[in-house]
Amino acid sequence: MNAPQPGAEPRLTSLSHGGGCGCKIAPGVLSRILEGTASMPIPKELLVGIETSDDAAVYQLNDEQALIATTDFFMPIVDDPYDFGRIAATNAISDVYAMGGRPILALALVAMPVSILSVQTIGRILEGGASVCRAAGIPIAGGHTIDSVEAIYGLVALGLVHPKQIKRNADARPGDLLVLGKPLGVGVMSAALKKGELGVPGYAQMIATTTQLNTPGPDLAALPGVHALTDVTGFGLAGHALEMARGARCELRIDWPAVPLMDGVRAWAARGFVTGASGRNWASYGREVTLPAEFAAEDRALLTDPQTSGGLLVSCAPTSLDEVLAVFRRHGFEHASVIGSIGSPSDAPRVSVS
Repeated sequence: MNAPQPGAEPRLTSLSHGGGCGCKIAPGVLSRILEGTASMPIPKELLVGIETSDDAAVYQLNDEQALIATTDFFMPIVDDPYDFGRIAATNAISDVYAMGGRPILALALVAMPVSILSVQTIGRILEGGASVCRAAGIPIAGGHTIDSVEAIYGLVALGLVHPKQIKRNADARPGDLLVLGKPLGVGVMSAALKKGELGVPGYAQMIATTTQLNTPGPDLAALPGVHALTDVTGFGLAGHALEMARGARCELRIDWPAVPLMDGVRAWAARGFVTGASGRNWASYGREVTLPAEFAAEDRALLTDPQTSGGLLVSCAPTSLDEVLAVFRRHGFEHASVIGSIGSPSDAPRVSVS
């Protein structure tokens, strides 16, 4: 059989039943799958495991160091192989930053339909991932490859953090303010792209957002007034905010007009360019989210829109807000905005949108 040639290959997104973090299993289904794992023995050195649906596992090595371990991989969200590799790698490394750590190395996870994609195309995907790792200052120290019916790429990412600077998603406090580092809309953009409707400016915006490393994480973790940290990915803003609310056992309030959105995404969503994952997300946790009576369908789609390589969500004391925003600005995150607050303790934690 002859090897496929780059010019004769199908679009990468045509090979996938879903793309980016929209591939995630819905939160409700995932919780049922993981029910039996909570009974496993847990060593005292495991500081963060699966109990709060956090971004990564954290294992204490000594008094000064804890190891952050995470992995993320998915099917193509774009057709350009180099961009696909960049997005997937940025997304995987983000979980290290979201725990307050600094990445130290990565392992590549590569599953490709080798009878359909050329060696050159697969190589460009890996080159894209390697370029992001270089930007993060880490090597790709190994990995694993298999032949697959769908194109899948991602990383295992390892990092280090001081045990006293670990930022879980569960430690928000009543009265905290919420800051979101990136605008929403990646899932909507990807849906428009897959249908050939996005256009050059929209694509450029999407790539700029999804390939921006969440480097503010360690500097934010060093601030005493920062209490909780996560990143917004496949479960959408509402889903990851709900995880934060459950951990803190508080109501979490989102001021929807203050939430930054990518240019044009509300109009795209109104035209029906939404992912299936958005609906699955709402079906999983919508009963725990309170919306205004007049909340538009396109706004709900954006509230639940799966973000690939999304922004950091920070819960901080009001007195630390200026420092938090300064960190974001210093790292080039011009869209970082206050989007809500942590309300009173509650036996039924939920997200309330106004």
